[in-house]
Amino acid sequence: MAKSSADDEELRRACEAALESTKQKIVMSIRVAKSRGIWGKTGKLGRSHTAKPRVIAISTKAKGQRTKAFLHVLKYSTGGVLEPAKLYKLKHLSKVEVVTNDPSGCTFMLGFDNLRSQSVAPPQWTMRNVDDRNRVLLCILNICKDVLGRLPKVVGIDVVEMALWAKENTPTFTKQHTNLQDGPVSAAVEEREMKVTVERELVSQAEEEDMEALLGTYVMGIGEAEAFSERLKREVQALEAANVHAILENEPLIDEVLQGLEAATSCVEDMDEWLGIFNLKLRHMREDIESIESRNNKLEMQSVNNKALIEELDKLLERLRIPSEYAASLTGGSFDEARMLQNIEACEWLTNALRGLEAPNLDPSYANMRAVKEKRAELDKLKTTFVRRASEFLRNYFTSLVDFMISDKSYFSQRGQLKRPDHADLRYKCRTYARLLQHLKSLDKNCLGSLRKAYCTSLNLLLRREAREFANELRASTKASRNPTVWLEGSVGSNQNVNSADTSTVSDAYAKMLTIFIPLLVDESSFFAHFMCFEVPALVPPGGLANGNKSAHDEDDANYDDLGIMDIDENDNKGKNTGELEALNESLHDLLDGIQEDFYAVVDWAYKIDPLRCISMHGITERYISGQKADAAGFVRILLDDLESRISTQFSRFVDEACHQIERNERNVRQLGVLSYIPRFATLATRMEQYIQGQSRDLVDQAYAKFVTTMFLTLDKIAKADLKYEDIMLLENYAAFQNSLYDLANMVPTLAKFYHEASESYEQACTRHINVIIFYQFERLFQFVRRIEDLMYTIPPEEIAFQLGLSKMDLRKVVKSSLSGVDKSISAMYKRLQKNLTSEELLPSLWDKCKKEFLDKYESFAQLVAKIYPSENVPSVSEMRDLLASM
Repeated sequence: MAKSSADDEELRRACEAALESTKQKIVMSIRVAKSRGIWGKTGKLGRSHTAKPRVIAISTKAKGQRTKAFLHVLKYSTGGVLEPAKLYKLKHLSKVEVVTNDPSGCTFMLGFDNLRSQSVAPPQWTMRNVDDRNRVLLCILNICKDVLGRLPKVVGIDVVEMALWAKENTPTFTKQHTNLQDGPVSAAVEEREMKVTVERELVSQAEEEDMEALLGTYVMGIGEAEAFSERLKREVQALEAANVHAILENEPLIDEVLQGLEAATSCVEDMDEWLGIFNLKLRHMREDIESIESRNNKLEMQSVNNKALIEELDKLLERLRIPSEYAASLTGGSFDEARMLQNIEACEWLTNALRGLEAPNLDPSYANMRAVKEKRAELDKLKTTFVRRASEFLRNYFTSLVDFMISDKSYFSQRGQLKRPDHADLRYKCRTYARLLQHLKSLDKNCLGSLRKAYCTSLNLLLRREAREFANELRASTKASRNPTVWLEGSVGSNQNVNSADTSTVSDAYAKMLTIFIPLLVDESSFFAHFMCFEVPALVPPGGLANGNKSAHDEDDANYDDLGIMDIDENDNKGKNTGELEALNESLHDLLDGIQEDFYAVVDWAYKIDPLRCISMHGITERYISGQKADAAGFVRILLDDLESRISTQFSRFVDEACHQIERNERNVRQLGVLSYIPRFATLATRMEQYIQGQSRDLVDQAYAKFVTTMFLTLDKIAKADLKYEDIMLLENYAAFQNSLYDLANMVPTLAKFYHEASESYEQACTRHINVIIFYQFERLFQFVRRIEDLMYTIPPEEIAFQLGLSKMDLRKVVKSSLSGVDKSISAMYKRLQKNLTSEELLPSLWDKCKKEFLDKYESFAQLVAKIYPSENVPSVSEMRDLLASM
């Protein structure tokens, strides 16, 4: 027989090398062929699959007191080196099946109970011969019995045949029994010595001796297995028949057994009846117990509910209880400053108590309880009493506070001493009751109306008294010469220097009035809005400007506008409330109404001293208006707008009066030369430009437009009164207007526009006047030219010489009468121009215009003569130009 691969030491070393990292002991290694098969379908022996060479290695590994057994499947790599392919733990081996369809009996399958999918065809292992198969299976079974303490299910092989094979292939010598831990190692040694794979007996020694004694009773040889099996079957059947016969022979015994069974059955039935009775009693008892438990649970629930109800009622009673100290403060306590903390605490408690009795703070189920209704009525009564007492106290307090200040003259301006109004002490005293007002608002918002009215009425008296005393002393202490309001009157000499007195102190006094009182009124408006709990945006932000300059109260306490209080509702960022703003503006009107009269008095006083100071006062007012941006200062803005309107009205009154002065010039006797209001207007405009501040430019430009329009209209009316001297009057006055306003027109666009208008009118008047003088001296010559020009529109030029009165003879007569002694005629023209002109400085420019106009007309005449009378000779244009140049 060929040598088995199980004895191949080289294969064993290759396996040990492949499994070196596992630190496991190789028990057996043997070559096999691997193919695929299906459990229970041994007819398919893997013929459709190609067998693959593999090596099975069985190994063990000691781990403490335990030993683990493994089955490794190794395959050959491309270089012929063994490498691990599969690993099975023998503790999961559940079945060993020899494929009976293989005639050789060398193919078997191993079943493991931990495979993930039992539907996958298990591998089939085919050995070279039956001996190799027996070697592997005996080794696996021995290890399972020794290491695991159990055997897998064996299918397709007779265990007795395996034992006989093991006995035949085991040498006769005394076995050395070893313990379980050394078993696999000793078996491996014996395997190498005996060249067979027998590790432990499949049957015990006693079983083996009994089997040998049994086999010894038979004469047949061990090879007659079929005959032996048949004989065993016959003997088994004989034994079974003997057993049945013995049972039949024991019938009396069976009868006794049956009687005993019947007695036992009777006892069992009695016991069942008793158990039924007991079961019924137990069921009734269980129902009673359940009823008792149900009542007990209800009692427990009722107890819990009663306890919770008592706790809830205690809380409600606590909420409904009115502390005696708070009740005393609300109904009869004092409102002195020392008691205000207790009053505020009582207000806070009352507010919270009222809120606690309102949804959603109060459970709706409590709302209809009589105790809650009675307590709510009692709290409402407390609220009404407290609000009435507090409102009455505050109204009297505001009145007494203001009366005390009015009675003390040191608070106001006196003769020789201007005093800035100081309300720091007033506001300090009011701040004491600021939180009280907030609580009054939360308790009854309607009560604030009468309080606001009382505060406004009282403080209005104080503010009006301060403004009146300050304005009176301001006017009395301001020293300024009163300038006449007559600027453009015709009776005043043209060279008289009018209104030259310095009146800057007047506008300074007005500015001081605004500087003192506008910030004061803004601060009062802001303080009032916060103090009286109006829900409006802040009037002047911290550090803000009231008029474009630093606040007039910077030297006062740092918290001048800060009430030092917090919003009770913590609602500082509410949006603008239109209704609140309207109510605030109405209250501010009550607070500040009447104070405008003192501002009007200052404006009227300043106007009487110098009407032109309205310009600077208008600019000052505009600057303050641009500084008022807050809606809450609505009355202050209205006051400034009214002041601006008042100033504009007064200035318009001055402008109208000046225009009437200009218009009165036309009712005077016949006037020659430059009218008096022309140079005076230049002086007036210069002074007006000096007073312009800020936005008052529009006011001045409107005045300029009205002045100049009236001046030009009046000039035209005066000039038309005497048509002979109309153009002279116009050109002299327009020239004077341009000369006097030349510098101002370069700086003031409005005056520049009228300057150009006067320039155009001047040129037109010059042209008309020069033409009159030229035609007066050379009338016949230029009338002849005009007749020729008229005929040229209807007949050809060559036929004009044959017309009546236009013959060559007529031409000669005209030239002789007009141009003989032309130098004398030109001199007469110069004298005539000089005779009627009152402004000598205009003569040179007018004479130059006159010579140029005459030369242009004569040049036109010479061209007509050359065209229509080519054979006639007249003085040339160059001769005439030289003659004019010499004059």
